[in-house]
Amino acid sequence: MAPTGEYMDSTAATLTFPIQYEDPEYQSAHSNLFSGSLTRPLEAVLPPGVAQADFDAAINKLKTILGKDHVFTGRSLTEYIDPYELQEEPSRRKIPSGAVCPKNVEEAQGVLKICNEYKIPVWTFSRGKNLGYGGPAPRLSGSLTLDLHRMNKFIEVNQEFSYAVVEPGVTFTDLYDHCVLHKLKVWPSVPSLGWGSVVGNTVDRGTGFLPTATHHQHIAGLEIILADGDVVRTGQFGISNSPSAHLSKFTFGPSIEGLFLQSNLGIVTKMGIWLTPQPEAYLSCGFSMSEFDDIEVMVDLFGEMRRNGTLPNTVYIPNITEWLGMTGKRWEYWNKDEPIPASKIRELQEKLGMGYWNAKFGLYGPKGVIQAQIDEFKRVAAIKAPTGNLYAEMFTGEGGQLLDANSVPEPHGGPFVGVPTLWSLPMVNYRLTKDGKGIAGHADYSPIIPSSGKAILDWVRTSRKISEAQGWDLFCDFFMHERHVIFVNFMTFDKSKPEHRQAISTILLNLYQEGKKRGYSTYRTHVNHMDLNADSYDFNNHAYQRFVEKLKDAVDPNGILSPGKQGMWPEKYRKFRDPTGKEADPRRSL
Repeated sequence: MAPTGEYMDSTAATLTFPIQYEDPEYQSAHSNLFSGSLTRPLEAVLPPGVAQADFDAAINKLKTILGKDHVFTGRSLTEYIDPYELQEEPSRRKIPSGAVCPKNVEEAQGVLKICNEYKIPVWTFSRGKNLGYGGPAPRLSGSLTLDLHRMNKFIEVNQEFSYAVVEPGVTFTDLYDHCVLHKLKVWPSVPSLGWGSVVGNTVDRGTGFLPTATHHQHIAGLEIILADGDVVRTGQFGISNSPSAHLSKFTFGPSIEGLFLQSNLGIVTKMGIWLTPQPEAYLSCGFSMSEFDDIEVMVDLFGEMRRNGTLPNTVYIPNITEWLGMTGKRWEYWNKDEPIPASKIRELQEKLGMGYWNAKFGLYGPKGVIQAQIDEFKRVAAIKAPTGNLYAEMFTGEGGQLLDANSVPEPHGGPFVGVPTLWSLPMVNYRLTKDGKGIAGHADYSPIIPSSGKAILDWVRTSRKISEAQGWDLFCDFFMHERHVIFVNFMTFDKSKPEHRQAISTILLNLYQEGKKRGYSTYRTHVNHMDLNADSYDFNNHAYQRFVEKLKDAVDPNGILSPGKQGMWPEKYRKFRDPTGKEADPRRSL
């Protein structure tokens, strides 16, 4: 929706924002993320096709249902935009018209009833921490933000069968703290940042590091509100009082959980997810290789070990540049506005005792089983990657007890033993200058690539060339699954510099272009690139997209739920589809 032309008054009375976190550290980090992130004031926008009088009437009704303290408009929407937005021109920036924070299913149903009445689209999220991909910003400007952070109840955490049932507002840190408080013998898989929603991360196909790391593959039972307010439960959770509600993925008839992953067909309000039983032992492992081209050998080694079960868990492999970003600022290593030369990279590797590629993975369970697994890895690695450097350190519970995750020190613990932190958040500051001035931001391109050394070597060569052409270093990591990897091209920048914004926009569009040539799609993407990525699914004249949009029009006839999410548009708003990525390219006029 185009802006109304009225800028939100920066001299208005004291602003109110929702308190997102009870933890002062997390709330401070959240506030700092958005404070000062704008390079120009927000514009006031309305939902597409909705008159001001109707919007005001809807807001008044929403305040009656939720209370005025949980409905936000005007400059209070500063925390509902993308803090890392590259395109802040009024015609390109994604801005909500308002925000609402329901406390429970009944309040959420009331919001949907009003939005159906006034034909107001909503953009739903759990915690809005999908940073680098748009955060809380809507795909369709003028949407009403539906913020679920207040829906934060634990329905159940079961030690015997190692699962949890939670609402969308429960964060990974909340889940971990609950397990510690109640002395439960389970470890939740957590991503690198603990402030995100368990539900939100899982339905967006996020990952962690434990045996239950591929979160969406460990869902067992969802509760969903549909656009008309009807509530559906999936699998055994669809049977009233079933003791198997969260123990099995089996159902009777079609399995529909997948329809609500990265989806705008409904709103997930409860989710069962399997946890990792607290292990007897944990082996912290690393494997590094020094040459850029060694990645081919490395990927083929780990790919084989993942597929044959020797290494049953995700293997995380960053390059040296990403490690530099975790431990300091770029100016500390190379204070020139050009890619770090290979000679300097080699010098830093020697100084830090690191390879160019540095794998990190864990093994969990009985000590004897772990020892057998690492012995087999050593045997095969000595043959297939003899120049690699392996380290491994075993941690076990005291006196024959299970291992306490908090007894594992850094750098071995943290997310690798299910302990959430904010440890990687400062990495976004990597490109700021020595004086610390500027506005830190980051963007990601995350393709799904075959677990083939040849394919990964081709991709790192290609993406390095694209990055260096714009003056950026290759800054990347990837997560090895059995047959594919999730690759992350990570770019940090100073948002206050137009030349940085232009460089990152160009890098992203060139990565999408090269990825599409190879038949790659990203596993998630920024809201500005959702249509561009969705356009890759082109079989039979985009039959997949046409099928999902048939479902969309059937279950959401007013098109109110998150229009455009993952490139899926209701009929009413299909005119906003942007399959060539024009909105994300500042070189092209709209």
